[in-house]
Amino acid sequence: MSQNQHMSVELSGDRPPVSGLRERKKERTRRTIRQEAFRLFREQGYAETTVEQIAAAAEVSPSTFFRYFPSKQELALVDDLDPVMFAAIDNQPADLPVLEMIRRATIEAFDSLTPEELAFETERINLIYSVPELRGAMAQELERNIEITAGIAAQRSGRSVDDLEVRVFAGALVGAMFALIQKEPFSQDQILRVVEFLSAGLPLSGIETH
Repeated sequence: MSQNQHMSVELSGDRPPVSGLRERKKERTRRTIRQEAFRLFREQGYAETTVEQIAAAAEVSPSTFFRYFPSKQELALVDDLDPVMFAAIDNQPADLPVLEMIRRATIEAFDSLTPEELAFETERINLIYSVPELRGAMAQELERNIEITAGIAAQRSGRSVDDLEVRVFAGALVGAMFALIQKEPFSQDQILRVVEFLSAGLPLSGIETH
């Protein structure tokens, strides 16, 4: 190996891997597309905004848009908090009760988000519930989240994902979360309130539960 070749190898070791650079560039493009889309939604409305307009604002082609998002609807529906939350769940000790695990994971996930990311998620949820097309599509998201939560609960409890109590637990937790975000500001405190309410056995003053 020549001296120049040796130097080249040494210097290249100081650079981030090409794959890492490529992934960061893809993430920047994805973020830009989404930010421009929501800017247009604010300025002219969801229904009035086209994929072509979003692509032009993000300075990409429509074909590039579709490499990142299957549709305008999917761009609005996709939840960037999901992978953060799932990673936080994976970080929790295996012997924790499921609701305590979710409580701790919620705190960890929210602590990892920037104020800008939280503001964007709040705007996204508000958009979804203000647009009938998106609100209707949330039914599928509800089913998907119940299945994911049932899988987590089954794994943590050592039960089958088809166990009645596992599925009721998943439905109660996810249903409570969806009921909350329709009416209340999206925040860590509100989600923790849901977890605490479920942990206490759904106590409701004025309704006999036993």
